[in-house]
Amino acid sequence: MKISLIDRYILKSYLTVLVSFFFILMFIFIIQTVWVFIDEFAGKGLDLSVLLRFLLYYSPKLIPLVLPLTILLASIMTFGNFAERYEFAAMKSAGISLMRAMRPLIIVNSIACLATFYVSNTVIPLAEFKTYNLRKNLSKMRPALAITEGMFNDIGESNIKVGRKYGENDKLLEDVIIHEKSKDKVNHIVIKADKGELKNDELREGLQLVLYDGYRYEEVKQQKNKKKNPHNRIAFQQYTMNIDLRSFNNIDLNETNYNNTYKMQNISELSKSIDSLSDKFISEIEGFANTVYLRTGIKSVDRNKNTLEPSSFEGSNTFLDSFETSEKKRIIEAAKRNINMQLSSLNNQKNLFFIREKIINLHRLWRDDKFVNAYAAIMLFFVGAPLGAIIRKGGFGFPIVVALIIFLSYHFAGTLFKNSAEDGSLNPFLGAWLISIVLTFVGLVATIRASRDKSVFDSERLKLNIKMPFELLMKRIKNG
Repeated sequence: MKISLIDRYILKSYLTVLVSFFFILMFIFIIQTVWVFIDEFAGKGLDLSVLLRFLLYYSPKLIPLVLPLTILLASIMTFGNFAERYEFAAMKSAGISLMRAMRPLIIVNSIACLATFYVSNTVIPLAEFKTYNLRKNLSKMRPALAITEGMFNDIGESNIKVGRKYGENDKLLEDVIIHEKSKDKVNHIVIKADKGELKNDELREGLQLVLYDGYRYEEVKQQKNKKKNPHNRIAFQQYTMNIDLRSFNNIDLNETNYNNTYKMQNISELSKSIDSLSDKFISEIEGFANTVYLRTGIKSVDRNKNTLEPSSFEGSNTFLDSFETSEKKRIIEAAKRNINMQLSSLNNQKNLFFIREKIINLHRLWRDDKFVNAYAAIMLFFVGAPLGAIIRKGGFGFPIVVALIIFLSYHFAGTLFKNSAEDGSLNPFLGAWLISIVLTFVGLVATIRASRDKSVFDSERLKLNIKMPFELLMKRIKNG
């Protein structure tokens, strides 16, 4: 198939801008990535090869962000240059319409669309797998980084939870809870302290944790026939723990033990996970509903009654009149305790169901996001190309401003809709696709108006429509 001279010129103009800005933006985002994760690399004596390997693993995740922005920018600049230099007017005089001029670029961006889908569905899950495992292995090389606030962290022979980290290198801790591991996997020793401090200067292959103002609880084992075991509680003003870190200092950065996050899955794996999680979620809801029903005692009321006629309820006062005052109080208190227990159980189960639903929504969003990222490559071209022909400005000034405004609006609106979809406020499908649907409509309108040599907004017509009712009103007032 022979490519015409005009198609070669359009392709050359477009691809020159596209390739140049793609590598420039990739470099900028990679530098930004280094700054974001600098704390995970600093002070660990890592080779440059480890940093380069991390950037190599992380770079594919930037492609769905960089490529659509590059396509939008290149399309606006290319067609803006054509319009500004009257090349587009010359094309029209030769019978080449806007859609005809866009035809070779539609093919190029369709290939980019397919490439983006392949990267999102195949390369990014593998890159996420490699990145996640490398970061986990790096965190083990510096235990202070391995301690996350608000959750238990497995360090050495202990599980450590802190309420807050602060100070230089996050070495100062607040609200420390430590569960020491045992061979029978039961927490026999629990330590709680108001404050703590991490020190690694005292020990060569370990970490010294100094705790202040706390208690040490230890369960005392009894004979097998004893149902209850007593425990000792010891108060302390300062308590020092030495944690063996030889396993931290001998880390294999190529180790891959973590493979269970939804970001590591492709479309088919995500679909299976969604089906499995949904079935499990429905089963949990049905099980909880059955448990609540049984706890109410309704099933045991009038179990042997054969008639379907409703029974009349004369109120709690009539029921309680047959009991003494002390018995009434006991019954009322028992009823209150039962109601409070049921409310507490319902609130806890509500939070659990919210987390389950959020996990399912995250899987659905991540699956739809693979299609959205691919579609963005072709959609933003149909937004940028007609806008470039309409604004008739090329170069690096106004087109870059327009491209950034459109892309930032697209990106932040998409993030807002996805966040709403995570907690169930919005359907996950709409959360992923809504902003793309809106921009598709914008691209369609812009393409139609650019093909007819019209601006996106006819300001003169808008002024006329606003001004006309006021003029008619003033005439009526004068004539009245």
